[in-house]
Amino acid sequence: MKRREFLGLVAGGIAGPTLEQAQQQTVPLIGFLSSRSPEDSKPHLAGFLRGLEAFGFIDGKTLRIEYRWANGQYDQLRKLAQELAALQPAIMVAAGGAPSARAAKSVTMSIPITFVAGDSVTEGVVASLNQPGANITGVDLMSGELTGKRLGLLTQILPPGGVIGFLTNTKGVQSSLRAEDFRLAAAGSGREPLVAGASTDAEIESAFSLLVQKRVVGMLVENDPFFDSRRERLIQLTRERSIPAIYHIREFPLAGGLMSYGANLVDAYNQMGVQVGRLLKGASIADQPVVRPTKFELALNIGTAKRLGLTIPPTVLAIADEVID
Repeated sequence: MKRREFLGLVAGGIAGPTLEQAQQQTVPLIGFLSSRSPEDSKPHLAGFLRGLEAFGFIDGKTLRIEYRWANGQYDQLRKLAQELAALQPAIMVAAGGAPSARAAKSVTMSIPITFVAGDSVTEGVVASLNQPGANITGVDLMSGELTGKRLGLLTQILPPGGVIGFLTNTKGVQSSLRAEDFRLAAAGSGREPLVAGASTDAEIESAFSLLVQKRVVGMLVENDPFFDSRRERLIQLTRERSIPAIYHIREFPLAGGLMSYGANLVDAYNQMGVQVGRLLKGASIADQPVVRPTKFELALNIGTAKRLGLTIPPTVLAIADEVID
């Protein structure tokens, strides 16, 4: 090729990739799939990114992340997972619970997958915590095991007796198991259990009508990404119906809910970021067991308790990690 022709190709932008394109080709690509919304996931995503940064991986510089958000629409997850798998990322991250993890598993058996899920064994995400599978690992939040603990905390601030409700996502794989955990815990506390199911906005309204009709004195909301995405509406309904409720993450009492008890999600996502960092540094996913949270927290909204006419016992206040006015 003559020198003049070569210069013409360069001027026309045909000589090869730009510097920016070349940089993108040399940094690892992560596919990030979530059943939640980006707005709802901001603090958790920040924890995940901090975990990566501990290994020198910074999004947009030494790493590139491609995001897909289902916004609580579980039926979209597999399609979004297929889109990410087609990009051939180094790792797929399945955030927002077991639905994301199962969607990721369904589209690849070769790309490493990390997840944050409520009960990864009983939800069918992994075979076991120590040996999760050939291409998957993550963080297990122990959600089912905490049902009794949440009920015990709630009943300490309620008057004796009465019906206790449990709001569950009827489309969740473990809905029936978690409902049974609740029934057993309620029976042990001497309370009458009532399970109300909802997997759509309309069904949430109907569920609350049932709870009011049965005159529940309090309720537990299942740890489920769909309910997380409907946080404001759930809090509004409990306020309008004067139903004391306990949730699984502090974002609910921060937004006006009564109380929460569960794993610190920011810390859990940070753990997942650390897992991804190790894998990008060369660790084998087959050697990475599923880990469990290192931090659990009880959050109380005192202002909401006062509006409900409840007094928080000193024994509960003493163990609270966060008290919100």
